[in-house]
Amino acid sequence: MSTLMNKTAIVTGASSGIGRATARLFAREGAKVVVTARRVDELDRLVDEIETAGGQAVAVPGDVRDDALAKRLVETAVDRFGGLDIAFNNAGTNGEMGPTTGLSLDGWNEALAVNLTAAFLGAKHQIPAMLERGSGSVIFTSTFVGHTAGMPGVAAYAASKAGLIGLTQALAVEFGPQRIRVNALLPGGTDTPMAEAWVPTPEAKAFVDGLHALKRRARPEEIARSALYLASDASSFTTGTALLADGGVSINRT
Repeated sequence: MSTLMNKTAIVTGASSGIGRATARLFAREGAKVVVTARRVDELDRLVDEIETAGGQAVAVPGDVRDDALAKRLVETAVDRFGGLDIAFNNAGTNGEMGPTTGLSLDGWNEALAVNLTAAFLGAKHQIPAMLERGSGSVIFTSTFVGHTAGMPGVAAYAASKAGLIGLTQALAVEFGPQRIRVNALLPGGTDTPMAEAWVPTPEAKAFVDGLHALKRRARPEEIARSALYLASDASSFTTGTALLADGGVSINRT
C-alpha cells in the first residue's frame, strides 16, 4: 500500500526544485496534492505530469505572501479532496544577498515575508483543517544556514529561515496534544534553480560540493524523500525537530 494513500497534501513552491519533486513523490505515494507557485505554466505542467502518472492534483497559483492564497489552498483541499492531512510549506527566496551593512530594508523585509511570514500564514489556515481530520503533519523548509553554519552575505536568508525553527517548535508544543506534528526540514546544498545564485560558476559548484561530507550536492528527489518521511506515519513520534538532510555539511571539516 502506498505511504500516503487517502491523504491530502498542500505543497508550496511547487513549480521547480524541491517542491516539484516532493509534489510528484507525494502523488506517487497516493496523496491528492494541491500545488501552488507563481508560475502558472510550470504548475499546469506539474499537474499534467501527476495526472498522466495516475495521480490527482490541482493547481492554485499565487504568491505565498498573500493571506488569501493560504486560505484558498486549504479551501481547495477541503472542497476538492475532503480535507487536509499534510502541508509542505516549502516556498522560499534567497532574498537580497551581499554585505549586511549594505542590505536594504526592502530586501530584508522581502526575505522575511516569503520565507517566514508566508509559512506562518500557511500554518494558520492549515492547522484548523488538520484538527478537523484529527491529526496532521506540517513541514517547513528551513536550512542549515544560520542554524549549524554561518555564511557571509546572506543575513536576511539566514535569519528568516532560522525563524522557521522557532515557529516549528512553538507550533509543535501548542498543537501536539491534538495530534498535529510540526517539523522543519533542513536541506544542504541542492541542485535547484534557486540555488544557482549561490553557485553560478563551475568553481563555485566545486567549492560547495566540497563543503559536504558526501562531497556533492543533493538532487531535489533526495530531499523529497526526507519530506515524505516527515509527512508519513513513519515519523509518527517525530515533532518539533529540525531534521538535517544536508549531506554532512553541518559536521564536515575536511
